Amino acid sequence: MKFIHSYKCLVLCVVLQFSDVQGPPPPGGPSPYSRALEETLRTELFTTNNYQVLQRPSERVEVQVSLSLLTVNDLDIRDQTLSLTGFFTFYWEDERLEWASDSTYDNIRFLFSSETYVWRPPLLIENSVEDVSIISDKNVPMRFNNRGRVTWNPAGIYKVACEADTRYYPMDIQTCNITVTVWAYTQNEINLRFKEDPFDLTFYSTNGEWQLIATETILPEAVARGGQSFSGLDFQIKLRRRPMFHILNTLFPVALMAVLSVMVFKLPADSGEKIGFSLTILLAYTVYLTLISENIPSTSVTVCYLSLYLALTLSLGSLSVLCTIFVLNIYFRSDEEEPIPKWLKQLTTKVIARVVCYKNRCCCVTHKDIRIHPTSETPSTEPENITLQDVEKTDITTKNVRKRNKKNDEVPLEPASPTPSSSSGTLLVVQEDFDEHNLTWQELSVILDRLFFVIFMSTIIVSTAVLFYLILREWINAEVSESATD
Repeated sequence: MKFIHSYKCLVLCVVLQFSDVQGPPPPGGPSPYSRALEETLRTELFTTNNYQVLQRPSERVEVQVSLSLLTVNDLDIRDQTLSLTGFFTFYWEDERLEWASDSTYDNIRFLFSSETYVWRPPLLIENSVEDVSIISDKNVPMRFNNRGRVTWNPAGIYKVACEADTRYYPMDIQTCNITVTVWAYTQNEINLRFKEDPFDLTFYSTNGEWQLIATETILPEAVARGGQSFSGLDFQIKLRRRPMFHILNTLFPVALMAVLSVMVFKLPADSGEKIGFSLTILLAYTVYLTLISENIPSTSVTVCYLSLYLALTLSLGSLSVLCTIFVLNIYFRSDEEEPIPKWLKQLTTKVIARVVCYKNRCCCVTHKDIRIHPTSETPSTEPENITLQDVEKTDITTKNVRKRNKKNDEVPLEPASPTPSSSSGTLLVVQEDFDEHNLTWQELSVILDRLFFVIFMSTIIVSTAVLFYLILREWINAEVSESATD
């Protein structure tokens, strides 16, 4: 018996040493945390106090809102929709969930529940295009502390309407809003306001096509529905398109094909390739337009400058085909059977030929054919060749001698004879203008080719420069504004 009693004492000592036995809490102190204690608190909050989910916490509930943006999925310019991923954070006070006054539950600092058991404000994204319904997710827990402050973070993929400005496509900057409003409760019952830091970009992932350049919050006027005012908030994001892909695949090929459509006027008319070349360029341009039309915004709210440029270049390509046909018709006419009308000859020689500088005759410079015939008492069998430079040198020498003699009050000297073979020779200068009587249909076609080339090329260069100026100006202004903000 003595052995059995010693064994029991030893077992009792071991159990007391390794067991987690806690003594009773000090009088008036908080109870240690346990599941039973939390269940007791939940029962007291939701059952004993008769918590009603459909009843708002107070007469007017102040709800703070913030948005954590994770990524911009897509900004569809054609459909004018913005898709993004993120989660909202809502804060409000519910005094019915407060237990800070009871020191028994001081070791329980937070509780978690769901929208099934806790009241939540009925909020919706007003400009949503897919699911216009109350923001709701039973799987997202609500966290509230011992003072009744509730925090709720519903996440999702939100697709909202975004009115796009397509004027500067493909170097455009778009501004989109995410509008959060209260449903059913008026502004006097639920009021929305921004948190101190309403935009959270800590976990933001960049988009390959769009660059996030700015975020802003807007507190609009109350939304009116059915004669009632409802509170709302606007989260505004500003996105800028990354242009390198569209420059290499849209702007550069279009401008290059526009220049190629003008090169048809540089081909000789007798080559037989003018019509084939112009039609090939026009066909290639049309096929390329069908490929890039999927990326061009299909909206009439704002006119895209690139669409205007494409329409202009396509019209010029069509006109170049008609002009080429006209030039070939002129080229293959016969001078004997159908002579050129006199008015057309005068118009060509006096105006068109000088505009296009045909045979070095330009509108701003008068070129004359100067031929110098020396005359002497003794005619020679071989004519002497005196260049225009000799005449100019002689004229300059004469002017210098006269100027020097006038200064010294001397008698002006006679200029030396320009012809070395004859001292008594004189100069006969014959000035010949462009001969309109020798103009042929072939020459007229060449002149018209040059005229069309100048007109079409000037139009293409000016329109391309204007296009790049318009779209680059907005881009540069945005860069300057962003640098100033940083």
